[in-house]
Parts: sequence; structure tokens; C-alpha cells
Amino acid sequence: MVHVLSSRVLLRPTDPDRSRAFYGERLGLAVHREFGTGPERGTVYFLGGGFLELSGRSESASGASPDVRLWLQVEDVAAAHGELAAGGVEIVRPPVREPWGLIEMWIADPDGTPIVLVEIPADHPLRYRPGI
Repeated sequence: MVHVLSSRVLLRPTDPDRSRAFYGERLGLAVHREFGTGPERGTVYFLGGGFLELSGRSESASGASPDVRLWLQVEDVAAAHGELAAGGVEIVRPPVREPWGLIEMWIADPDGTPIVLVEIPADHPLRYRPGI
């Protein structure tokens, strides 16, 4: 059995400085650690129960892989919407209560990586379990 001690998403942005500004300043993710030097240095952000690492550089100008999505749970997606919109983050889709009960808002990072901000309402089965 594999005992995972930590998890991390690794992104290789086309413009590391632009991506650091997006994740660190616009989204407000806290820095866990930095390594290396120069514009392509690595930056690791806290991401709830895991980490997001930006390191290296992608030469592809075609944007992110269509197979990669970041799913970030937040307490209040409406508040996040207001903060991000006020901070100049492009909102791809405003908050919507999905048929499955979650409230989702979609944004994208500077390379086009889709990011879903999710609020789990108090009455949703992921949070509320009667009898427990």
C-alpha cells in the first residue's frame, strides 16, 4: 500500500512571473517555499490539503492541457467572486448552483488552466450526514 504524505500539482507556466503574480497576488495563495534563482525559480503555494508548484517554463504558447483542471474548495464562493472580480481576475463563469448541489465558479490562470472554485453548502451530502 502506498502511504501518501503530501500531494502537489506541478505547473510549468509559459511566463513564470505572470503566473506567480496570478496565484500569489490575485488569488492570494500563501507561499510554502521557493527554490532556485532567477525568473524561472520555483514557487510552491499552499493549496488547502496539498500544494501548487510553479517551476520551470513551458515553451508551448498553446495554453494549458485541456485534461488538467484545478478544483479549489472555498467557504464562500460569492465572496470569492467579489474579491477576484475587484482584483481584476477574469471570471469565466459566475457562481452557479449546479444540479448536483455544489456552487461552482470558473476562472482560468494566465495560461488558460481552468480553475473551479467550489462551495459545498451546509445541507449538501458532502457535509451533512444525518445521524452522525
